[in-house]
Amino acid sequence: MRQRAASICGLVVATWMGGAALAQAPADPRIFSVYTQYDTKKCRHKPGKDVEDYGSWRCPGYAGIPVLVSAGDQRMQISFGRNAANEHAASETLRPFNNAYEGTIEWRLEKLPNGKTRPFATILRWNVRQEGDERVSTGRTLVVTRLGPGGVCHVGYVDGRDPKANELARQLADRHARGFRCGVDDLQKTLP
Repeated sequence: MRQRAASICGLVVATWMGGAALAQAPADPRIFSVYTQYDTKKCRHKPGKDVEDYGSWRCPGYAGIPVLVSAGDQRMQISFGRNAANEHAASETLRPFNNAYEGTIEWRLEKLPNGKTRPFATILRWNVRQEGDERVSTGRTLVVTRLGPGGVCHVGYVDGRDPKANELARQLADRHARGFRCGVDDLQKTLP
């Protein structure tokens, strides 16, 4: 299974500009969130072909957007859309062992000038194995993923244990996801 592991040293990210700078940015009233939940136990599963290939699950997402979850070698990949298996996100994971077999997806939407809405990013909390963890992962990382058109890929990461993690992830999504170039731009992350 091809995986592009994100370089994450120790605990990942709070923000790349410092929490205070991001917290002061005014909210755009045209951008808002909706939430969906998924559980791979309730999704359509396609078994893997190798010992370390756990297969993939196709789950329903917001407004009929498919959520593709795949796993192998104790790491996961999550992609979105009708072409999810061929997007960058389908091969992106976090370097440490991780899992996100179930969760709540926050979909960031923008209201367009014509009155319609369009989802442009997702935020999902992943469980991450920290040094010293044995059977239970104690780390948490919020993964911000850009949605198409123009590609589906990871935009950045926020340390999910930060008290302002959700706010920081929304700001990262709102500022970077729409213009982010998959496979070209650098991921947004810093050490806490």
